[in-house]
Amino acid sequence: MSVGMALLLAVVAICVVVFLIERIKLNPFLALLIASMLLGFAAGMPAARVVASFEGGAGQVLGQIASVIALGTMLGKMLEVSGGADRIAMTVVALAGPRRLDWAMMVIGLLVGLSVFFTVGFVILVPLAFSIARQTGRPILHVALPVTAALSVVQGYMPPHPGTMFALAAYHADIGRLIWMGAVVSVPAAIISGPVYTRFIVPYLPADAGAGAEHAHGHDAPRAQADLPGFGITLFTILAPMVLMLAGSTTRFMGAAASSGWAIVLRFVGDPNVGLALAALLSFWTLGLRRGMTRERILAYSNECLGPLASLLLMIGAGGGFGAELMDSGISDAIASAAVDMHVPLLVLAWGLAAGMRVAVGSATVAMSTTAGIVAPIMAHGSGVSPELLVLATGAGAVMFGPMNDSGFWQVRDALGLTVPQTLRTWSVIETLIGVAGLAMCVMLGWCGL
Repeated sequence: MSVGMALLLAVVAICVVVFLIERIKLNPFLALLIASMLLGFAAGMPAARVVASFEGGAGQVLGQIASVIALGTMLGKMLEVSGGADRIAMTVVALAGPRRLDWAMMVIGLLVGLSVFFTVGFVILVPLAFSIARQTGRPILHVALPVTAALSVVQGYMPPHPGTMFALAAYHADIGRLIWMGAVVSVPAAIISGPVYTRFIVPYLPADAGAGAEHAHGHDAPRAQADLPGFGITLFTILAPMVLMLAGSTTRFMGAAASSGWAIVLRFVGDPNVGLALAALLSFWTLGLRRGMTRERILAYSNECLGPLASLLLMIGAGGGFGAELMDSGISDAIASAAVDMHVPLLVLAWGLAAGMRVAVGSATVAMSTTAGIVAPIMAHGSGVSPELLVLATGAGAVMFGPMNDSGFWQVRDALGLTVPQTLRTWSVIETLIGVAGLAMCVMLGWCGL
């Protein structure tokens, strides 16, 4: 297949996805399924091969990450219903003091965001932000914007969030390296888009921006201190899966000792599925049974949090199927050869493709999954780029711009009581800063040989 034809088919397939999602208003899973089938037929694949390719790609991706996402969701649910997020927020704010309130809210967003999706974390922490703003007399945007930025940073760069896990599987990255490199990228991105930008933009906004949102949305006051789990045990529970996965990853550097019994145990418990399963079980005890929650109630919470995952997992699976069609049809190989010949920096290519998809479809998860399906075969041609950095660059592009076709745009606008222009000047710029800072950090780490 010629490079021109391969590029044309890939572009048309992406346009079909965008058209079906944005104009026809189809579910992303169905849009990706239809586009994948049309792509296979257009590339000349037999009908049976088209179906088998999609099924194989979807099954491979879901087999690698579906259980990880489900277990991470259970852990996040326990953090939510136990009041663990409230405890973290109150403790960090008390330690930081009113003068460093924006920095404290950034730390809260980073910690809570490790275990919950952006939407859940936002719903949990916005009422706390209103309460803290009322108690300290600070403008609500000074309190809410840094935590919003931090939640978005973690969503784009850190496992076990869906888009990150999809890219990790596609690029065959090491999860331990991804965690610590993601932390290195996340902190500067959160600082720039959170406290630094908040202090810059808030004085340029109307003094009453967001002031009427608390009454309009009826935010509840946070729980009483006595009803919350301890800070230490909550933090231990949140960080447990990260520590286990990092420990499993370190066995690669143990040399001859890598075959010892301890190394085998560390690799086992450091597997993302095992590590998150252990962390979820730990949360059932530390945040549930230990605080008087019944086993029946914990089961109900576990079942409740899995229901909304169906659409997300189907969408991720369809993204895997779309990527498989690109590879099995020969389109990815042709594009990969052209990209290698043109010497396009792979980090920049992944970032740009993800940013374009973000603007087109709004969803960061769709942007990451589609981009990973295109870029993974190019990386396989021996680019020399760290797969972990490629995951982070894809995530950086996928959070860019905060466009109005993203549900997060309207969630932030409604919850904080902003106008559309004010949301563009806050949320959209924050997302863009996260994406640009992330790419810059990835390039710098690449120059350092990581």
